[in-house]
Amino acid sequence: MDGMLSQEEINALLGNASGNSGDATTNSTSGEILTDEERDAIGEISNICMGTAATTLYSLVNQKVTITTPKVSVCTWEELVADYEKPCVFITISYKEGIEGNNVLILREDDVKVITDLMMGGDGTNLVDELSDLHLSAICEAMNQMMGSSATSLSSMLGQKIDISPPQAELLNLLDDLDSQKAGAFLNNTFVKVFFKMEIGDLVDSSIMQLYPVDLAKELYRKFASTKEPEVSTKPEVKKEETAPAPPQPQPQMQTSQSIPEHTPMGQPMMGMGQIPAGQTMAYNYVPPVQDVNVQPVQFQPFNMGVNPITQQENIDLIMDVPLEVTVELGRTKKSIKDILEFSPGTIIELDKIAGEPIDVLVNGKLVAKGEVVVIEESFGVRVTDIIKE
Repeated sequence: MDGMLSQEEINALLGNASGNSGDATTNSTSGEILTDEERDAIGEISNICMGTAATTLYSLVNQKVTITTPKVSVCTWEELVADYEKPCVFITISYKEGIEGNNVLILREDDVKVITDLMMGGDGTNLVDELSDLHLSAICEAMNQMMGSSATSLSSMLGQKIDISPPQAELLNLLDDLDSQKAGAFLNNTFVKVFFKMEIGDLVDSSIMQLYPVDLAKELYRKFASTKEPEVSTKPEVKKEETAPAPPQPQPQMQTSQSIPEHTPMGQPMMGMGQIPAGQTMAYNYVPPVQDVNVQPVQFQPFNMGVNPITQQENIDLIMDVPLEVTVELGRTKKSIKDILEFSPGTIIELDKIAGEPIDVLVNGKLVAKGEVVVIEESFGVRVTDIIKE
């Protein structure tokens, strides 16, 4: 009533002012770490690179792989632990040429089990209880091919060669103290997180994350922005040429000839005609600038129908231990349901084979040979008499 503030009101005002000041400082700090332009550039780079990696993963697991548009944010270790509570597989990718630094790719443990099972010839449902060194080695090989193709796309995007070292994978428990982990040292500070949604057929509907040091993210932005500058700088020049009032005057070349060139209009006098000797005319010929074109003869690769380079590169020893099902078929016949229901012990079923005719040997249901029945001690056997060649 008397215009004076009580102590409680003063404390309340000071508290609100402190809170607002703290929020402003936090937002300002977050904005200084990564600008909107840098955030968009990192998102575009990650989108292109991870799209190439998804194509490579499809060829490894033979399943449709879908990776959505990334979401870029600034993150800390505490915030990361809140999002990923279960043990995860950390894959460290180090750059050895073109870029300095490394980044970390995080996959959920169950997703790694599905991917490795598919790579080993399974259907993605026979999951192990714990990841072994074999599974970590398999996921490293998958990431090596995926991030290798990603580095190739990054090289084309930045206009320089980018190469990576073989990735290193390890299973980490995010609930433990960061100091006890073997992950990148940059995770102790604020880092850049790129979040993707990933689907692999009907088996995986999950997410993956890629973590960058802030310095590496800013370096990628600078290299990416430098590739865009020439395109922007040429736009004003193109516009100026389009709106120019008149084309530049060509430099005349004086030459004497006994006749008027075909492109010179007949009946029009030329400048300086009075200074030319009688019987001669002067013409202005415009010689356009000639662009240097590097022309090389085309070279065709010779055809050699007897050599298949793809077959030569394959190692047949890799599939020597793959088990196959071998079936010996004595004969076949067709019966109606009525006839089959009348079967009883002692019923004789006539086959389409004649006595003494070779029997069929099938591998995984495909006819590969013919043979004859033999008896080996107390077991039946088949002596191959003919190999089927298609």
